[in-house]
Amino acid sequence: MLHAAMLRRGLLAWVSRVGGVLVILCCSLSLLYVMNCSPPHSDDPPLSHALPRAGPIHPSLGGTGPGIGAGGTGGAGVPQIGGPPGVQSYQLLLQEREEQHRLHISSLKKQIAQLKEALQERSQQLKGVQESLKRASGGPIDGPETGASSQGGGLGEAHGTKGQQADLQDFLRSQLSKAEVTAGIRLPSEYAVVPFESFTLQRVYQLEMGLTRHPEEKPVRKDKREELGEVLEMALQSLNTPLSQQDSRGVEKTQTSKVYSSSDFVEGITRTEKDKGTLYELTFRGDSSHEFRRLVLFRPFGPLMKVKNERVDTANVPINIIVPLSRRTDKFKQFMHNFREVCVRQDGRVHLTVVYFGKEQMSEVRSTLENTSREVNFKNYTLLQLDEEFSRGRGLDVGARAWKGSNVLLFFCDVDIYFNADFLNTCRLNTQPGKKVFYPVLFSQYNPTLIYGSSEHIPPVEQQLVIKKDTGFWRDFGFGMTCQYRSDFINIGGFDIDIKGWGGEDVHLYRKYLHSNLLVVRAPSRGLFHLWHEKHCADELPPDQYRMCMQSKAMNEASHGQLGMLFFRHEIEAHLRKQKQQQNSNPKKT
Repeated sequence: MLHAAMLRRGLLAWVSRVGGVLVILCCSLSLLYVMNCSPPHSDDPPLSHALPRAGPIHPSLGGTGPGIGAGGTGGAGVPQIGGPPGVQSYQLLLQEREEQHRLHISSLKKQIAQLKEALQERSQQLKGVQESLKRASGGPIDGPETGASSQGGGLGEAHGTKGQQADLQDFLRSQLSKAEVTAGIRLPSEYAVVPFESFTLQRVYQLEMGLTRHPEEKPVRKDKREELGEVLEMALQSLNTPLSQQDSRGVEKTQTSKVYSSSDFVEGITRTEKDKGTLYELTFRGDSSHEFRRLVLFRPFGPLMKVKNERVDTANVPINIIVPLSRRTDKFKQFMHNFREVCVRQDGRVHLTVVYFGKEQMSEVRSTLENTSREVNFKNYTLLQLDEEFSRGRGLDVGARAWKGSNVLLFFCDVDIYFNADFLNTCRLNTQPGKKVFYPVLFSQYNPTLIYGSSEHIPPVEQQLVIKKDTGFWRDFGFGMTCQYRSDFINIGGFDIDIKGWGGEDVHLYRKYLHSNLLVVRAPSRGLFHLWHEKHCADELPPDQYRMCMQSKAMNEASHGQLGMLFFRHEIEAHLRKQKQQQNSNPKKT
């Protein structure tokens, strides 16, 4: 045992001596390594300070920590600025590469932000559609608190959202299947056809020409321009999207073709079925002169949405009818005859303001008003006299500002206008102070002598007021008859009273309303008529007003067909004479 204990102590002493030698050896080696590998002293900053810091380097790339390591695989130090030319070019290349990466990263961040914004917008649109479908189905609309109350509720809402999306997609597909897109449908006659409009990059060719009367024109309305622009953009995106196909061996390959642009667009046609949607067919030039690409797009209309359900009470809504007048007392008597029947006996909530220019025939106008007052016990009228040259805008402006009561609904009228009680209610329903003004499109009567052949066959006025293509036309170029509240008229600035004589002042006021935030309701009115009267265009009018007057005079006389019959009446009479002579020379055999 004594021998074993001595052996154990000797072994421990030997191990301690060997350990001390190893520690000394390791320290010596470490000191020697530091002395040999330290870079020489330089006043120039290292490359890691000269370039923007790139962040920590992943270990798999050979780095050992942040920045650029001090020891490479060959044991050389980090190259210094101010070294040999090769080192400088290497440093510049690194700076250029880092700048390129920085710009690329910035571009990617911008694209990501744009995609997030677009995704958020689409999410909001989808949410709006879902909420509208919920309202239409009568189901409750869950708020954010309800959706976040429990995980189970969130899962149920997600399933409900998917179901609503599927229902909406099924509805839109049914709209496409019902529309006349891939196949025709049986129509009862040529009058049931919904015609197409054709368009190019610059022009739209249309059958319904609207106010401009142009069969072809640039898309004037902003919604039409944006609609066709969106359709063209989507078509180009679809054309330039690579198509994946499989070859005979079953290997998928990408079909490559030309890159299409708007210059390849040839023409398109479009039409709208108002209960289904809008169809677009666009044609583009292909790879050869005889090859074309045609895209068919369809914008389905969604389900009906209930926007508002309100009660409108017009019992306490009086109308102040303002009529500017100069002479024309016979027309004024006819106007007052209709006024007595419609406004006093049927409606009973009307005030009449007559603004008379000059002194001639003033007594006759006053007498007509007083007789009406006695006959029907009507006291709600005001007669104003202006001793100056006639100006329609000036008269209406004075009449509107002369009202001393509370805010009132104004109807700007002329002495040759006929209206019924239904129109007065339409005037009340389509106006709202601070929100809506009403610009009705009236039906303008043609010359009764031309319509009925002679003055002896002309029926009473009430029987003449029939809305047909041979009796008149919608006066969509006229903006003189309008309903608006007095507060809106004052706030908009009223008429341009510098305009004298006929025409122009109504267009200026109309444009003021269009440039405001008020909703302008423009619609045909079946209860508002312009009675025909011979029009005189004064020589004193400026050229633009005189041209407007003459155009209005030509359109007021008769329809296109009736004017053609008048123009060719000599040929028609000669033809009738020849027919009569042939009948006399060749009597029919019985």
